[in-house]
Amino acid sequence: MTIAATLHQQLEAMRPALVRFAILQLRNESLAEDVVQDALIAVLEKPERFAGLSTLRTYVTGIMKYKIIDALRASNRERPIETFDDQSEEDVIDALFAADGHTVAMPRQWGDPDATLEQKDFFRVMEVCLEKLPAKTARIFIMREWLEFDTDEICKELGCSTANAWVMLYRARIRLRECLDLNWFGNCPAAESKS
Repeated sequence: MTIAATLHQQLEAMRPALVRFAILQLRNESLAEDVVQDALIAVLEKPERFAGLSTLRTYVTGIMKYKIIDALRASNRERPIETFDDQSEEDVIDALFAADGHTVAMPRQWGDPDATLEQKDFFRVMEVCLEKLPAKTARIFIMREWLEFDTDEICKELGCSTANAWVMLYRARIRLRECLDLNWFGNCPAAESKS
């Protein structure tokens, strides 16, 4: 079996878990499918970027993180194209591009997923701990701590008060700390050698 075929097979095996994770954040199955598909295509187009510093799943999840952020922010920015009687939809779309064909607003840089996700096993344990939280609590924690949304953005997205958001974040942090103490720090060789 070739390396490309093996990579494709591994990506296909992890796809259902990635879709579940994306649905948790996006609350839209078709948008989640698109985000996962974009992340998988990014890996397949440039497999040499995966340096093996983390697991393949961690690497793909890192790429997907930025796809989810873009999707959440785009859903807040996007609105139907409004045309006037003397304007066609094509004219409105043309206004989005400069005379040289480049977009008027440049897209944001994605950063370096490898540098962000150096601890491969930690994120596997963290994912298990997050799955044990209630869905809304896990979502609010990921939006705040992983996707780096501010509290106002979270409250707007989830339709909750600031006080409620902070209570859920507090509860999430306490439960995650307990879970990580039991499943990561308690079993970590570095923690055992320091005792």
